[in-house]
Amino acid sequence: MKSVIFAAAIASAAAFAPAPVAKTTSSLNAFETELGAQPPLGFYDPLGLLDDADQDRFDRLRYVELKHGRISQLAFLGQITTRAGYHLPGNIDGAGDTFDSFPNGFAAIGGPDSIPGAGTGQILFFVGFLELLVMKDSANGAEPGDFVG
Repeated sequence: MKSVIFAAAIASAAAFAPAPVAKTTSSLNAFETELGAQPPLGFYDPLGLLDDADQDRFDRLRYVELKHGRISQLAFLGQITTRAGYHLPGNIDGAGDTFDSFPNGFAAIGGPDSIPGAGTGQILFFVGFLELLVMKDSANGAEPGDFVG
């Protein structure tokens, strides 16, 4: 009798065992071993940016992600330091306006006391200059993704 109960318990427990899942093959399997791919999602590409992509495309997008992440960190630090009251010394223009005479955040760009349009244009020009000519994939002879000091 005990052996029948034991056999029934084993059979019912087998119903809860995980079923074997067939291994599917896709283009994303090429990046399953990359840094950042972790269970349960594995390699996560919800927008499909790497569908039919090769390793060079993956490396380029990884580089851009790293660069823009670092720029965002610098922007955040700039935001909290100016909101804490720390500003550059001296004048921002020839008219004698000081750095702390302009408001913080988005109000510095579009508010009533904002930086003049020529100053905003200079900022945008400088950012474009850095993006196109300075922060290249192989700046200063470095490998893509390596930011030399």
